[in-house]
Amino acid sequence: MIACDNQSRMDLIASHHTARHDAVEHPRRTVLQVLPALNTGGVERSTIDIAEALVAAGWRALVASSGGAMERELRRVGADHVQLPLSAKNPFVIQANKARIVALVEAEAVDLIHARSRAPAWSALGAARLTGRPFVTTFHGAYNFNNPIKRRYNSVMAKGDRVIANSNFIADHMARHYHPDPARVRVVPRGIDFDLFDPERVAGERMIRLAERWRLPDGAPMVLLPGRLTRWKGHRVLVEALALLDRSDVRCLMVGSDQGRRSYHRQLERQIKVRGLDRNVHIVDHCDDMPAAFMLADVVVSASLDPEAFGRVAVEAQAMGRPTIATDHGGARDTLVDGETGWLTPPGDAHALAAALSEAIDIEPAERAALAARAMARVRAKFSKQAMCAATLAIYEELLAAGPDAIQAA
Repeated sequence: MIACDNQSRMDLIASHHTARHDAVEHPRRTVLQVLPALNTGGVERSTIDIAEALVAAGWRALVASSGGAMERELRRVGADHVQLPLSAKNPFVIQANKARIVALVEAEAVDLIHARSRAPAWSALGAARLTGRPFVTTFHGAYNFNNPIKRRYNSVMAKGDRVIANSNFIADHMARHYHPDPARVRVVPRGIDFDLFDPERVAGERMIRLAERWRLPDGAPMVLLPGRLTRWKGHRVLVEALALLDRSDVRCLMVGSDQGRRSYHRQLERQIKVRGLDRNVHIVDHCDDMPAAFMLADVVVSASLDPEAFGRVAVEAQAMGRPTIATDHGGARDTLVDGETGWLTPPGDAHALAAALSEAIDIEPAERAALAARAMARVRAKFSKQAMCAATLAIYEELLAAGPDAIQAA
């Protein structure tokens, strides 16, 4: 890892080549992905998946970010990481990062730049235009805006020579609000690692360990809501739905870190207690074995109040054969078929969610098995990591083969 906060362009180049013992040999192509940090999340996971695919294809994978816990995963897949202050949103730092990325592109003979978030994308766009490199963006979220300045800030994600939308919902959102040339847009759904999310690969011991840690009673129907503790994930709607369900035998686990949102965490705990559910609903921290967590669940819920760009939870749950309820908007409409592979309920509607919970909990075993088979077959056909990686690398190849003609004007 190379830190380059305050180095000049020549210092960066010299120090990096010294660190590599002046023996850098560039493979056929080098792709630089830029993102704010390497902490847990869908953007980070997709970055690592693409880095791994690049290395497997004989390319060089380079990632620039401000660092984080997932750096070691990058190293594990054979990618290189460069530390830059790309999580900063300060306009002066964004401008300085443009020069840093230019230096990195030239020092490492980068062939293509792929930006995955707004602040680093502004820096990377400027660097790409200065160096004549193709520029790819992935539009990972709906990026809410309430004024022209925020909309302008978001618009960089639609400025790539190729713009990847991670769902049909996001492609439609981009077309409505940012108007990219349709010829530059490619829909590439997020990919799930079915080597991990496969019920046949989850040993019973893993489930037992989690059940003991979470003190789950034997035989009680278990509802699982995975996701960090933030208001828009809909935890409070689920609490209201469970109160309406009024079943003392049902247990619910809300699995995810509050990431410092202590006020919301306390509000949620108070709501659980006021509704008389403190014996039934429990909030637990981040789980490192989500496949086993899904296998413990009788029903998985994604209750997001705002549209999910893709909705990884719903896909992973279906891949594990779990009855799944998601909110009827955003990416969930791509990933779950209401009445066929799960249930879609209106956002914020506790009564509809309670009705779906009742149906999912009491589903007959034969229908549960049929539902699982339909869901597993569909997500495996449409949302594999391999398909995502192959489509993304094909976009890189397309741009690089087209040469300068594919690069947009600055």
